[in-house]
Amino acid sequence: MDSSLHATLSLVLGCCLWGAWGQEKIDVSNGGMWGTWGEEQSCPGNSFAIGFSLKVELPQLAGDDTALNGIRLLCSDNIPWGGKCPSGQRLTQFRLRVEPCQGLKDDTAANNIEFVCTGGAELKGDGRCWGKWGPQSRSCGPRGISTIATKVEAPQGKGDDTALNDVYFKCSRPETLTSPTSQPPSEVSGGGP
Repeated sequence: MDSSLHATLSLVLGCCLWGAWGQEKIDVSNGGMWGTWGEEQSCPGNSFAIGFSLKVELPQLAGDDTALNGIRLLCSDNIPWGGKCPSGQRLTQFRLRVEPCQGLKDDTAANNIEFVCTGGAELKGDGRCWGKWGPQSRSCGPRGISTIATKVEAPQGKGDDTALNDVYFKCSRPETLTSPTSQPPSEVSGGGP
């Protein structure tokens, strides 16, 4: 093979693979089984997630519980609320607390989430305590997380509602490690009502 053709093919293949790895998907194996996947939502430009907040339904006692209803990524270190990584760090890994199917009893599916920051700090959400914590996802490493997609069950009317069942994230592109973020504070959300 001609060396210039070999070099060109290597460059094209390398660029394609670099781009694909830049948006690597991280997920967990214990998500709930109900619902459909929503669209991916990403932090703008070259920004990345440094924190999160949750939408959680309080226990309904005699009613239908849904527990975790939504997850919001915080895409700027200037947002004063929600769980945030220490300064200069990013969300890079997560795990879910999920209640398995309860048969004829009330199902809730996803109940809480815990993130790990690039420096190792753990940020646990303020969700419910039903179910068990699953394994950690793979890590995005120093690039951190920038995209979220959630699996949500639509309201069932008189049936058993679960709301948020599962979530996956995508890692930030490699260029976020070297480019400053001059974006205004922002957020991206995933989840149900």
